[in-house]
Amino acid sequence: MNPTFLLSNGISISIICAIVGLLCAFGLIAWILRQPAGNERMREIAEAIQLGAKAYLNRQLFSIGAIAVLIFVLIWWGRGVESAAGFMTGAACSLAAGYIGMMIAVRANVRTTQAATRSPVAALHAAFGGGAVTGLLVVGLALLSVALIFVLVRRFGGDSPESTRMALDALVGTALGSSLISVFARLGGGIYTKAADVGADLVGKIESKLEEDDPRNPATIADNVGDNVGDCAGMAADVFETYAVSLIGAVLIGSLTTSGTATEAAIAYPFLLGGVSIVSALLGILFVAVCGMGASKALQGGVLVSTLVSAAAFWPLTHRLFPDGIEIAGKGLCSADRLFYASLIGLLMTYVVLLITNYYTSTDHAPVRRIAKASETGHATNIISGLATGLHATALPVAFIGIAILLSYHFGGLYGISIAVMAMLSMSGIVIALDAFGPITDNAGGIAVMSGLDQQVREITDDLDAVGNTMKAVTKGYAIASAGLAALVLFGSYVEELKVAYQRLGATFNLSFDLQDPNVIIGLFIGGCLPFVFSAYSMDAVGKAAGAVVNEVRRQIAAKPGILEGRDKPEYGTCVDIVTKAALREMILPALLPVVMVVAVAAIPFFGPKVLGGVLVGSIVTGLFMGIAMTSSGGAWDNAKKFIELGNHGGKHSAAHEASITGDTVGDPYKDTAGPAVNPMIKVVNIVAIIIIPIFVKTWVGQ
Repeated sequence: MNPTFLLSNGISISIICAIVGLLCAFGLIAWILRQPAGNERMREIAEAIQLGAKAYLNRQLFSIGAIAVLIFVLIWWGRGVESAAGFMTGAACSLAAGYIGMMIAVRANVRTTQAATRSPVAALHAAFGGGAVTGLLVVGLALLSVALIFVLVRRFGGDSPESTRMALDALVGTALGSSLISVFARLGGGIYTKAADVGADLVGKIESKLEEDDPRNPATIADNVGDNVGDCAGMAADVFETYAVSLIGAVLIGSLTTSGTATEAAIAYPFLLGGVSIVSALLGILFVAVCGMGASKALQGGVLVSTLVSAAAFWPLTHRLFPDGIEIAGKGLCSADRLFYASLIGLLMTYVVLLITNYYTSTDHAPVRRIAKASETGHATNIISGLATGLHATALPVAFIGIAILLSYHFGGLYGISIAVMAMLSMSGIVIALDAFGPITDNAGGIAVMSGLDQQVREITDDLDAVGNTMKAVTKGYAIASAGLAALVLFGSYVEELKVAYQRLGATFNLSFDLQDPNVIIGLFIGGCLPFVFSAYSMDAVGKAAGAVVNEVRRQIAAKPGILEGRDKPEYGTCVDIVTKAALREMILPALLPVVMVVAVAAIPFFGPKVLGGVLVGSIVTGLFMGIAMTSSGGAWDNAKKFIELGNHGGKHSAAHEASITGDTVGDPYKDTAGPAVNPMIKVVNIVAIIIIPIFVKTWVGQ
């Protein structure tokens, strides 16, 4: 394959790879739906979960749609039709990935339970097949939407430099569209899942002494719906956004820091990395299907296979596309070797982040066991130990992120950083498959309990659920680290876009984000505060919604005492309806907070771009630390409880177990609402800053 072919057809090749990934996803959907769905009781429970999930998604779609139409009009007015069209495309594709993925997840769950009646391997295949659908939809739709928008807008304009600029403007709109869906999906899904979970635990486990997924608990169906809303639809939208903005950021930086034919190669390269990695994800998924290993080893092996295949493919791809290297502004000539090393750093970061997160959240390692030990002396010591674990967990990821930034910048400047981030996000297909595997196995276990299947089946689903919990925890670390790096790339894009905007007006660009400048310091303070205020609103929202669930569960038990004796059937739908309305109502304010703050800062004449630059950096730094600390604490609290339930430190119903339930309940909104929601927040701040540059630049230069 010669360099000219890759240069001319690189984006087309990536489109073909994306379509192949989507076709495989739909093939998996057909296979899953052909699997047996169990007995009548199992199907009844699964249908209740499906109806709850559909009701939530439809209401969320209506709520987001109203806001999206308003933003669409504002973007059309402020940036033109290209950006507005890109916005709607990004939003629609992100919604589609989450919606379809979740609808399949709530059908794969009961089929996993039924498969567990045959063998552990059959159950693994059913659950991972459902997760793989979401993973392939995310990377396939993200790559396809960005590539098609870029190609179509560019060709519509005649493949001129101006048409390239129009295409880049459209991509910024695409990034905002995916960001809008991400922040609402993460917030709404997180509030839903943890309000239901906390409400079910407080009354069910602590007050009524019911087991997990006990059918006598009125909130148990809402709890099972929430697993999918948060960890399937929410995670899908989050990583879809990170993937899309990382790809768009790499394209923006590549186009703005190179010239001539080098620009074409710099634009094509991130698309090709994404396309190749879809193929590697398919091979990783195939490995899980045929390896015959236990669940944990099979899933880890799938990630390793995908990583190795990607690394092997990146080498010839990079050397074919850049046979003579590439000239990058501010960095000079960068060889193909240096760009390959930058991409390799991104692949290695994926593995490093997964390993570090696993250390702090797995029952096999000291941090979780310390929390379990601390539970013996009471609720307070459990909380203290869990908080300390989250704080400890920030050091290693941030250290490695710093090393990755330093090395990738050394190899390719700002473009090298964007390539490292894109390489890391190119692994999203297999990583999201691992994450979506979690709620499917969780639901499968719940269906097994509620339908009264025998102990052997429950043991199989419990084993898969334990693996799924670990996968959910480690993939959250990946999502946060990649979000922080993606936001850094977007900050670089913000600076480059500012330069272009100033040049268009004939103004001299002499801005520098100097720490001796009080405007920058003010911006850092504002940006640093944003993740804290945002997280506070998120936590408050869970508390309010959970309180409503608790009151409803108590009301039902008081009105129908026969519920706890198994004589009366709980009103599951009432709890589902309460938590759906509460989640959608409470997500609006925190979701709009970062947008309003960025626009308010940008409106400052003359000093706006400096203060805004400080806001972007401040939000990235504190958001990264908060996200890691909160998700690590929550994951560690959760697994400390599970470690005790295995018979350690007194086992179930001991004093240590009750303390661990308190820690897990506090940790629920930490790890599944506030912590993960910081990811889209820091990206939204940066995307909105980029998209409003043309609107406020005249105010900034004094025209």
